[in-house]
Amino acid sequence: MIDWLKQLRQHLLTGVSYAIPFIACGGILIALSLAFAPMTAKGPNMDGIEPLWLQQMLKLTLNIGETSFTLMLPVLAGYISYSIAGKPGLVAGMIGGWLAGHLGTVEMVLHGEKVDKDVNAGFLGALAAGLIAGYLVQAIKQLPMHKLVKPIMPILIIPVVSSVVVGALMLLVVGPPIAHVMNDLNGWLMNMQAGNKIVLAMVLGAMIAFDMGGPVNKVAFFFASGLIAEQNYSIMGPVAAAICTPPLGLGLATIVGRRLWTVEQRESGYAALGMGAIGITEGAIPFAAGDPLRVIPSIMLGAMTASTIAMLAGCGGKAPHGGLIVLPVVVNPVMYVVAIVAGTVVTALCINTLKTVWKVSGDAAAA
Repeated sequence: MIDWLKQLRQHLLTGVSYAIPFIACGGILIALSLAFAPMTAKGPNMDGIEPLWLQQMLKLTLNIGETSFTLMLPVLAGYISYSIAGKPGLVAGMIGGWLAGHLGTVEMVLHGEKVDKDVNAGFLGALAAGLIAGYLVQAIKQLPMHKLVKPIMPILIIPVVSSVVVGALMLLVVGPPIAHVMNDLNGWLMNMQAGNKIVLAMVLGAMIAFDMGGPVNKVAFFFASGLIAEQNYSIMGPVAAAICTPPLGLGLATIVGRRLWTVEQRESGYAALGMGAIGITEGAIPFAAGDPLRVIPSIMLGAMTASTIAMLAGCGGKAPHGGLIVLPVVVNPVMYVVAIVAGTVVTALCINTLKTVWKVSGDAAAA
């Protein structure tokens, strides 16, 4: 069992190592593009950038950055599958990863208005797709085949069969429950809105950090951003503070606890700091995908800290975005920054403590 878990971790880390450049490229290009955009009630306004040549250039880099981010999920899933089953696993893994980010749409009722929202399984769905594809292909490769069929197995039969199975699972088995959960979570948040604001802030912070851009994150974000149209800014402020703490906290952790992290992770930490400042939660994905059991609880605790402090301080968000980029349109910006700093520090302390304790326990067990 221990050997299997070690192999599983290695498969996940293989996928992460190939996905990191896509996350870094996309995050940095998006961050640079949005940093020059004026902040409005609808978010960063690319059309408000002057002069025109700069606007066109930044729209181009934004488009390229978003493309890199879009490719991140199929690359992550594809190379997890590749690590398990070799080249025959790439096709099914990448198709499963792409579908994890494109499961269709669901009709949700947000603050009395019906809207269509994209359904995606986020990086957790991509991890699952990669593992399913890899082990499925590995099982197919073990089947006895006629010697005339064997040469076409890796280039024709295995990719087609495995892709159909993985694609059907993602669209027919994974997609509908996620859509249902998104609706239920939205209704639950609507009911909580009239209750304790502190509990609501903690729940929203945890949801934002849990899957870093996945369905749970999106429900919390849509819930908060929908209230802006009703001139209610009290919910977006805590959510905006929570959005940036996962990458900021992990970036800080790689700096203050350098010996606990690999060279590759420390390099990802610098990129995460830039993405966190601009409100891109996905900057934490490379860390969470490789070590979900320690990273996800740590970033959830940090995000809950930031959202709770922002809620207590009455920090309001007038734009549907997060991070330091929205400071010009934040109510009580000083406490907003304090909330972000507190959440960042809590995340860093928590993950480094867990890694230290885990390492000491592992060393003791080995001894």
